[in-house]
Amino acid sequence: MVHQGNRKRQEAEQAKIKIRAFIFDLDGVLTDTAEYHYRAWKRLADEERVPFTRNDNEKLRGISRRASLNLIFQERKLTEYKALELMDRKNGYYREYLNNITTGDLLPGVIELLGKLQARGCRLAMASASKNASTVIEQLNIASYFDAIADGNSVKKTKPAPDLFLYAANQLGLLPENCLVVEDAEAGIVAARVAGMVTIGIGPPERVGEADYVYPSVEAIELDDIQGIGC
Repeated sequence: MVHQGNRKRQEAEQAKIKIRAFIFDLDGVLTDTAEYHYRAWKRLADEERVPFTRNDNEKLRGISRRASLNLIFQERKLTEYKALELMDRKNGYYREYLNNITTGDLLPGVIELLGKLQARGCRLAMASASKNASTVIEQLNIASYFDAIADGNSVKKTKPAPDLFLYAANQLGLLPENCLVVEDAEAGIVAARVAGMVTIGIGPPERVGEADYVYPSVEAIELDDIQGIGC
């Protein structure tokens, strides 16, 4: 489903843009590791006797590990040493759960879309705030599709700052306006728009409604809807 209001508002500008690359977020777009993140944060929170629910976990969508920690432990004053220890512990739990990821965890339509874009000659990149992103795409067996990887190790400021997407564009050797970002989080849509990129939002309009195009899933994306694809 295309977000008609935003499409009409920007149709003229987009008609002039030649999109030569697609930049994909990881969690919630290519695969859904939200459950693994939830289990890891929940395990940590329970150990530290801090309340944490699935609803709280939704607030962490698209933001960094540090920002997530700050939200969960906002009532506590943490020393830098303690904060690092907590983040390392959570990451250890998450990596433990990642051992269970297989190609069966790819979301519907992902392989088909990546294949279509590759056949068109589009450049492909992945941009995720996760520092484990490279490990995940290797286990999903899709690393060969991507010309560039930007993750939590690539930049100091992650989403909603535009740095991660700008880094990916630079790795591809393209200008920001030649890139389209596929995201499922509000923070990611904000970051991509600040970067000057066209955006596809995956999910409910109340979360990704500021995107140029909005679809309920990757499987629902119609490339013919999108103005200016030049690859």
